[in-house]
Amino acid sequence: MFLAGAAATLALSATCQAQSSDALIDKLVEKGFLTTKEAQDLRDEADKNFNTAIQAKTGMPDWVSSYRLSGDFRGRFDQISGQNNALVSRDRFRYRLRFGITANLLDNLEAGFRFGTGDSAGNPLSNNTTEENNFSKKPLWIDTAYGKWTPINSGGWMASATVGKMDNPFTVTPMVFDPDLTPEGLVLQGSYAINDQHTLAFTGGDFVLDEEKASAHDPGMLGEQLLLNSKWNPHWASSVGLSAFQILNKDQLTNGNVTENNQGNSRTAGGSLVNGYKPVVVDANVTYTFDSAPLYNGPFPVKFGVEYMDNLAVTHNNSGYWAGVTFGKAGVHKTWELTYRYEYLQANAWYDQMVDDDNGVFYQNAFPGSSAGYFGGTNVKGHLVKLTYSFTDSWSFSFSAFLNDIVNGAVAGGNQPAPATMRIFADLMWKF
Repeated sequence: MFLAGAAATLALSATCQAQSSDALIDKLVEKGFLTTKEAQDLRDEADKNFNTAIQAKTGMPDWVSSYRLSGDFRGRFDQISGQNNALVSRDRFRYRLRFGITANLLDNLEAGFRFGTGDSAGNPLSNNTTEENNFSKKPLWIDTAYGKWTPINSGGWMASATVGKMDNPFTVTPMVFDPDLTPEGLVLQGSYAINDQHTLAFTGGDFVLDEEKASAHDPGMLGEQLLLNSKWNPHWASSVGLSAFQILNKDQLTNGNVTENNQGNSRTAGGSLVNGYKPVVVDANVTYTFDSAPLYNGPFPVKFGVEYMDNLAVTHNNSGYWAGVTFGKAGVHKTWELTYRYEYLQANAWYDQMVDDDNGVFYQNAFPGSSAGYFGGTNVKGHLVKLTYSFTDSWSFSFSAFLNDIVNGAVAGGNQPAPATMRIFADLMWKF
């Protein structure tokens, strides 16, 4: 712990110094005193000296080439309301903290971990902690913990393998995977730069969903994705993807064996899944970047995207689609982002524990194998509007509004489509 603390202190100090040095080097380039190559050489030398200093001060081995600290804090107001008289409106104040370290090692190796907050039971779909229980102490969970090897990264080719608990390696919308989901297993990734405009990327993974001591058939998930990313010119860019996923040994995924936070799938009275899940997902997006826009700092992107999913293991209530547009991109001083999307996700299009838990509906009657109340998951249709503004590079505010309803009442235990349920987020985010 002492070594980690010392490394963190040095890294934080070096970050401040690096920001100052980078600003000075950029100014020297701007004035013509340094070439771009000379500026990069200076930065590389500064990084080398910093790494040497860390090794000398902490006794770190020389095969640890660099550390990177990162994290964020978010404060949130969360409100759920609707016109259904059985729905009790809820106002919650919540927060999320994430903090992690990535170590780059010699021989193209990388290791990292990240801690994150969260309510009890380690919800796999959320790092939110609710303010409650007389100022009670709150838990801290392992959000990611992984090792990565990149044996190929030259000549336009890249290949890597990652094992452990990791950020989601698939590029899809929240209709397929919740943004906070950090899967556990083994992933192989590769890419090839066809030319300056087009890059082909592949991801394949084998993931563990649970370990059952009473069975040799543990539930798991397989996933593959092929992406073509293209930058046609300084203004136009696009991406096209094809993905396939499969849930293995679904009969072990009962509500007594695994954490269940969402609803929507057809289940027996005991909570077992009725159907299998082998969805194919097709997605595409195109971006046009304008030179400028009102009240926006820098080039202004407009991105339109669509996604379609079909579960080949089922013949009914088995598809979903997503369509949206985003104006701008927040994250840098005085930039903003406005997003609208419509989503229609049938009950058995995909395993309901994977999808966005923020995007939910109110079930007045108890769902088969579960209970009544507000739940995210499948069998949901509706709208999302989100606005984000970045005051600085590290501080932003966002407002989100979900307006949703049930797709099919017959699948949802007699719950019929009703006046839509609204969920609102107001977030302040600090990143470091």
